[in-house]
Amino acid sequence: MKVVIVGGVAGGASAAARLRRLDEQAEILVFERSGHVSYANCGLPYYIGGVITDQKSLTLQTPESFWNRFRIRVKVRHEVVAIHPQEHVVQVKDLLTGREFTETYDKLVLSPGAKPTLPSLPGIDDPRIFTLRTVEDTLRIHEFINNGGLSFSDAPEAVNPAAASQASVAGTAERDASTTQSRPMRAVLVGGGFIGVEMAENLRDLGLEVTLVQRPMQLLNTLDYDMATLVHAKMREKGVGLKLGSSVEGFRSVPAASGAPVAGSAGQLQVLLRDEAPLAADLVVMAIGVTPDAALAKDAGLELGIRGSILVNDRMETSDPDIYAVGDAVQVTHQVTGGQALISLAGPANKQGRIAADNICGIDSRYKGSLGSSVVKVFDLTVASVGLTMRAAQEAGISCDRVVLSPGSHAGYYPGAQVMTMKVVFEQGTLRLLGAQIVGAQGVDKRIDVLACAIQAGMRADELKDLDLAYAPPYSSAKDPVNMAGFMVDNIRAGLVKQWHWDQEPGLARDGSVTLLDTRTEGEYRRGHIDGFVNIPVDELRARLGEIDPAKPVYVICQSGLRSYIATRILAQEGFDCYNFSGGYRFFAAVAQDRGARSEDAAGDGRATGDGRATGDGHFDMGSQPVSPPRVAGQAYPCGMEK
Repeated sequence: MKVVIVGGVAGGASAAARLRRLDEQAEILVFERSGHVSYANCGLPYYIGGVITDQKSLTLQTPESFWNRFRIRVKVRHEVVAIHPQEHVVQVKDLLTGREFTETYDKLVLSPGAKPTLPSLPGIDDPRIFTLRTVEDTLRIHEFINNGGLSFSDAPEAVNPAAASQASVAGTAERDASTTQSRPMRAVLVGGGFIGVEMAENLRDLGLEVTLVQRPMQLLNTLDYDMATLVHAKMREKGVGLKLGSSVEGFRSVPAASGAPVAGSAGQLQVLLRDEAPLAADLVVMAIGVTPDAALAKDAGLELGIRGSILVNDRMETSDPDIYAVGDAVQVTHQVTGGQALISLAGPANKQGRIAADNICGIDSRYKGSLGSSVVKVFDLTVASVGLTMRAAQEAGISCDRVVLSPGSHAGYYPGAQVMTMKVVFEQGTLRLLGAQIVGAQGVDKRIDVLACAIQAGMRADELKDLDLAYAPPYSSAKDPVNMAGFMVDNIRAGLVKQWHWDQEPGLARDGSVTLLDTRTEGEYRRGHIDGFVNIPVDELRARLGEIDPAKPVYVICQSGLRSYIATRILAQEGFDCYNFSGGYRFFAAVAQDRGARSEDAAGDGRATGDGRATGDGHFDMGSQPVSPPRVAGQAYPCGMEK
């Protein structure tokens, strides 16, 4: 049996290795158009930022290592330009020599991945505008930054990564203090997904001034807006300017101001924004998303799925029984909705490569779909999500609710505990667990993995309370945060707690028809509170019940949601109709500060201010309905453990 694999990296390389483990006699041939067959895509921004210092560590396998260990032939810098399914032949072009030839196959595996989305905008071909997908892309950006704004040319180095590496070493000796005067200092990142956020951190760590432009009103569409505000706050704290709700319309090069150093060109690069002043940049990275690279499949007559992706079944078979496809180019099933989805992540691609190899070798192996489990580092925060956001659930027509909590990463009495914010989304009525989002400094990744397992197992959200999770003070609490989320949902199920949420605040009457109650300490209340809320600390509540009208609904808030929960239980048992705020004042204040920061940015240019804080545009949507600015008296403190 002869198997030809088009594309390496995650899916193709995994398929190749699994094939060999299952069939020692098979002839396996991999064609990869870049210079590296198996590399760490997710590590590329960290090489640019200097966290990963050895370029070789990005390469997981080489053609030589594949041959030595697996006896798999790998041809890098070879692009498959056509597939002829009837003849079981692929047409291949050697990118170094230009020679074209054909190769036969018995089974074909397509792993072309997804390419960066690059809109047709004026000036998009400026050499200071980059995308980030391959090791070669990384080398270009790395060289541009470290070579005074001069990147190596597309030929011959761009097609010869070894030459590019040698050029980098040789050039280092010549780059002294004189070159640093023209080193790129201003970077504009277009797109606020994983690549945009990771590049923002790494470029800031290199000392560049960074502005991130994002058309949606938030970063990271794997989060709901309220959870994304915690990311926005961290980015601003670290000096990243945010231009949220801004659209890039093109680029132009203009003469530099007299005496102003301009990296890599005699002209200044401007990023043109719709209805806003342009941004000056020495370097632009386009990271607005990816598009399935399915041209080969389309030209070969294979059936396509959503957004031009390759249609496959759960055995990773295409419409041609001898052709399989895996990775970012294929359409998958979302495990929660059962609908069609495109999920460009390394984990699913690796699994799909293994499944394709199994089926080629006669093992009935099935891909059960994706949950979109993800985790990303944002400076000293960890941001993770799995399953559906509230927004995605509503768009899928699922009636849903959520709980928001702010537990510590481990037992509060053990040194070093840090707060995290968790949002767990579940279906109303059935309590089916739909998704979760967590933002924090510690313990985030293990909680999101537990929640991913729970979703895949079909657990109800209230059943999280029953999970028997490991506990020791340095690692967790006796009631793990995941258990706590389950307790909260169970209280809602049992009718013990009713909730209110941050987006309901503008609609709360200030005419005396309802009671607005803040149960934090007097000191906390003085430092910042929502306009119209009166302060009765929870420990004084029983003695001061006479101050609250039992005929009026009571909306209660505290710092994290714990004391207000206790207060609502006291009030409910005294006959009050009461509602606990989901997430606490620290969560509300994070949203309030984000909206305030963006209001300030409406009059500015969106760049980071001198105190490390950037501003935004002052408006956002919750669904299609605009939400008015919150009324907060005093200073808002979005962070800190429950006092």
